[in-house]
Amino acid sequence: MTRRLFIFDEPDRFVAGTVGEPGDRAFYLQARKGSALVSVAIEKVQVAALAARLDDLLDAVDAPAAGATEADEHPLEEPVVELFRVGAMALAWDPASEAVVIEAQTPTEDGDYVELPDDADDGPDLLRVRLAPTDARGFVRRAEALMAAGRPACPFCGQPLDPSGHFCVRNNGQLN
Repeated sequence: MTRRLFIFDEPDRFVAGTVGEPGDRAFYLQARKGSALVSVAIEKVQVAALAARLDDLLDAVDAPAAGATEADEHPLEEPVVELFRVGAMALAWDPASEAVVIEAQTPTEDGDYVELPDDADDGPDLLRVRLAPTDARGFVRRAEALMAAGRPACPFCGQPLDPSGHFCVRNNGQLN
């Protein structure tokens, strides 16, 4: 299958968001520039890992502090059409443009990130986003709020609590 590239240099918007209620949410990365809108499915743990690594990277390059920008609180833009599911991701700092580069690609057989030139005909689909540090900080803040908006954690095992409780391994399988 022919490789698809979705490249957003300084997008109008780049966010992580969800569709559904806590406990039954689907997570997405969404990028928009002008009328071009791309949504890719991603796992919750991948969003959390991306936000944490992005925050670390911004601290390492001495980017503006988190208070410099506010998080985008708007819902995902409609329609949310999943173009692909994210497998591996890469994160880099481009010192020439002083921007963060985030790449997300479809899963590969071995699960590793595959670095290919943009003109490669075959390979995993790729979403590449280049963000100014303040926009990247805004992404981190929104992702952190997204993680906090989920179900509360069990005080014994840390697993998410459903409204009806759950069987807790650390509490000898008792319903909490």
